[in-house]
Amino acid sequence: MGKITKYILSCAFCAGILMVPAAGCLHAEDGGISVSVRNVCIPAVLDQDYNIAAVLCVDNCNGSAVCLDEVAVTVSGIPSDAFSDVSLMYTGTMYPLYTGTMSQAVRSGFSRIGPSQRIFCDPHYAMLAGSGRPDRNGGMVFSPGKQLVPGKNWLYVSVCVKGKKVADHSSVWSLEVSRVRIGGADKEFAIEGSPEHRFATGLRNHGDDGVYAFRIPGLVTTLKGSLIAVYDVRHRTTYDLQEDIDIGMSRSTDGGRTWEDMRIIMDMGEWGGLPQAQNGIGDPAVLVDENTGEIFVVAVWTYGLGNGRAWNQVGDGFSPETTAQLMMVSSKDDGRTWSAPRNITAQVKRQDWRFTLQGPGRGICMEDGTLVFPIQYVGADMVPNAGIMYSHDHGETWHCHGHAWTNTTESQVAEVEPGVLMLNMRNNRKTGRIVCTTADFGKTWTLHPSSEKLREPVCMAGLLHIPAEDNVLGKDILLFSNPDTVKGRNHITIKASLDGGNTWLPENSLLLDEEEGWGYSCLTMIDDETVGILYEGSVSQIVFQSVRLEDICRP
Repeated sequence: MGKITKYILSCAFCAGILMVPAAGCLHAEDGGISVSVRNVCIPAVLDQDYNIAAVLCVDNCNGSAVCLDEVAVTVSGIPSDAFSDVSLMYTGTMYPLYTGTMSQAVRSGFSRIGPSQRIFCDPHYAMLAGSGRPDRNGGMVFSPGKQLVPGKNWLYVSVCVKGKKVADHSSVWSLEVSRVRIGGADKEFAIEGSPEHRFATGLRNHGDDGVYAFRIPGLVTTLKGSLIAVYDVRHRTTYDLQEDIDIGMSRSTDGGRTWEDMRIIMDMGEWGGLPQAQNGIGDPAVLVDENTGEIFVVAVWTYGLGNGRAWNQVGDGFSPETTAQLMMVSSKDDGRTWSAPRNITAQVKRQDWRFTLQGPGRGICMEDGTLVFPIQYVGADMVPNAGIMYSHDHGETWHCHGHAWTNTTESQVAEVEPGVLMLNMRNNRKTGRIVCTTADFGKTWTLHPSSEKLREPVCMAGLLHIPAEDNVLGKDILLFSNPDTVKGRNHITIKASLDGGNTWLPENSLLLDEEEGWGYSCLTMIDDETVGILYEGSVSQIVFQSVRLEDICRP
């Protein structure tokens, strides 16, 4: 029959599992063999040995003795010498990705350490069926000679790309499965998904520097163009406060291509004679004073609590013995050195508020120089509320007037018009993001027309306003990032609004990672044409990607 490729883009797979016709397998032409290819939307981590680009399912429907002879692929958009290796991996009857798998190992691996679990490429679970490098035209052929077992046989194409060989980390490249030969004959196959892929940096992973987990990303660009990333350093577990948690910081001076070694910038040690696990500090938010260049990081410290969960254990008042503390550090030399923590709790918190904390994520510097961080607090009624805190004197003193909307938590803030702040909030009602605006620093709030129009699985999200004069498209742009779903924390997506957040058109959005992760994200502009995003994705606990603005805002 020759090479015949059938493109079926509707529902060849459902949740990663091939759906075959009700009548069963295609017996008449193919001897009981059906083949499908799923191009996955998962970033390829540079310099990482294994990255899944495409998943193949060969269904040996009648269980006959048959051999997988060849799988041919073609790559484009990247020099052939940038690849250290392209591999074909066989995982037997196990679907290799978390979403859709029946593997108890994959699922328990995620429950223990979340993103960055590597069971899919562990040699006990995945067998090498061929490897090599593409020719100068981007083509290569695997010849596994693999006998197929009865039922579904799963394979995936993996790539390892050398970061130093990729000139532009925001570039797009493609990998296409072009031929599958089984039992001496080319088989037609269904294809789902786009063959286009993007690169990423696995900024922080389980085990780095002896740390168990990294969470809660914040990201800003300094006046000198450096990127400052902050996050939780969860030394022993994946748990939230109260735990042994410090604030880590990574710095890049080349737009995110390379990063300096992690530094701990907030650590409360064994304050008050209690162990470090009862002096955790976490959930950072970061901002840059656009007038002075000073970088501020605010985080929440909890003390004691019997090592219980801070969210419902923290009491009211002001002292560390009774309530959570808002702690702040700053850097005046572009993130090279940092001040000792100072306590701003009494400036912001009210007596009857219980757990009171920042963002997390990032804050902003308004046009008039006012510094603004989003905050959240648990009221005396144990209902959470989101709002803002602000400083008119370059971070010396901070003020707060209460909340924007009740039963909301993690939020991000943007100045959408001169003097007008928008707060985009996580909504515990599960009806979509709550969005409010204020023109008086939070004394009064107005519900925005877009409220509950952005869907979410109840998760933190990113928000960034880019004035027309600050981007290559010359348009006033509002960016938003989150898991674009209502179930799980998958489908990390960046969306753009060109009318101040009133509408979010489908054509102005970009899916980055469709697999499951922890889902938090934060946005910054690297330069006038490139967006940086730091998020909890499927391939690393903390992922960094650079994306061209024009790939999100399409003409």
